[in-house]
Amino acid sequence: MTTRAELRRPNILFVMSDDHASHAMSCYGSRINNTPNIDRIANEGIRFDHCFCTNSICSPSRASILTGQYNHLNGVKSIDDHFDGRKQTFPKLLQADGYQTAIIGKWHLGHGGFADPTGFDYWSVLDGQGDYFNSEFIEEGGRQRIAGYVTDVIADKSLEWLRKRDKDRPFMLMCHHKAPHRPWQPDERHSRMYEDVEIPYPETFDDDYANRAQAAVQAKMRIGRDMVVTDTKGNPPEGLSDEQAKRWKYQRYIKDYLRCVASIDDNVGRLLDYLEAEGIAEDTIVIYTSDQGFFLGDHGWFDKRFMYEESLRMPFVVRYPREIAPGSVTESMALNVDFAQTFLDYAHIEAPADMQGRSLRPLLQGTTPDDWRTAMYYRYWMHLDEHHHVYSHYGIRTDRYKLIYYYAQALGTPGSLDENRPPEWELFDLNKDPYELKNVYGLPEYEAVTSELKEELHRLQAEVSDLPVDEI
Repeated sequence: MTTRAELRRPNILFVMSDDHASHAMSCYGSRINNTPNIDRIANEGIRFDHCFCTNSICSPSRASILTGQYNHLNGVKSIDDHFDGRKQTFPKLLQADGYQTAIIGKWHLGHGGFADPTGFDYWSVLDGQGDYFNSEFIEEGGRQRIAGYVTDVIADKSLEWLRKRDKDRPFMLMCHHKAPHRPWQPDERHSRMYEDVEIPYPETFDDDYANRAQAAVQAKMRIGRDMVVTDTKGNPPEGLSDEQAKRWKYQRYIKDYLRCVASIDDNVGRLLDYLEAEGIAEDTIVIYTSDQGFFLGDHGWFDKRFMYEESLRMPFVVRYPREIAPGSVTESMALNVDFAQTFLDYAHIEAPADMQGRSLRPLLQGTTPDDWRTAMYYRYWMHLDEHHHVYSHYGIRTDRYKLIYYYAQALGTPGSLDENRPPEWELFDLNKDPYELKNVYGLPEYEAVTSELKEELHRLQAEVSDLPVDEI
């Protein structure tokens, strides 16, 4: 019988950025940039092509990753909710079972009271969103403003912690980058990248939101109309048409976004090089992901929040040479609520019964269990927030279809945009319409599919203990 001491317990290096869309990573086939160091993880490990968040917004996704729970249970439904550090998390369980644990960088789950990080031997986190330059870090002993570019500083602090660790025990380090979150401020060494290049425009850049729910029309995320001067670092030249100004803003935005990504990629390379130099690459699970996707001009938008693919999909690449075949790709569906149980599985720790995900270890090993999920549940709670005006909605995605319910009427208040607007459904046939431009809800040929999807939606809601809104 294998004893506890004989079990192999890998190190875990979890690198997460903020708002880094998978289609801005060359290992995912990006047409607009190259990410050679992130590609190292994918090329030497596995790439997940269908990894999704259950709520496409920063704090809720982070809470789901920590707890393995959906937001209605972990208590963080919006960016205004603070996390209750008394809750069970996978870092706490790892720490209690002998792992050295640390989180460095973006936390964004509140500060003070019970909101500061728990379950970590060391934590040094940004105050809220933090700043790109000379950012202030909060630690257990107080606050410290550190000169330099935040992506470099987070990597520096991560490497410093790794060098000082107890080499006789496994570690779990969460290296959380602020970038490439708005307002997209690159460092000096990347500030001239793409200077003489016109970045390609996405296929849906000129989407007119026809044949879509009013939620798409009302959202305030349009590059041409809703970007402000801090986003583009200046105003468009005089004399441009509206269409020309929109393209000018896109080029200004996307180039700074990609410059921020380039800095992340450089620093991912520093961490990978350290593992190699230490001789521990074989014994370390390395993950690169983002807390959600992002619109990179897709549908003419920036930001996230919607259940549309560019926002819903998370990049997720993993390297663990002892177990993952290099160059692997999986189409099986993974969710951010799965991460906690995956890490516990590798640490040989039983996951608590109230975690709602499932270990991804079989997929990492190249096998998809017969009973693996074929559908996922999503819910966005921040109804008509001040800056983006996205409607609250929930929905289901299968391998072929996506059904979304915008329950505006149930939340309408006098004088609001949705006061007299009925709820709406959207149904997309992803095989025929991968860019989600044609809502086929209500068409006779999709009646049977719609009925089946609604039944599955309600089954998933019951499975995760969420409550539906009255549906019309």
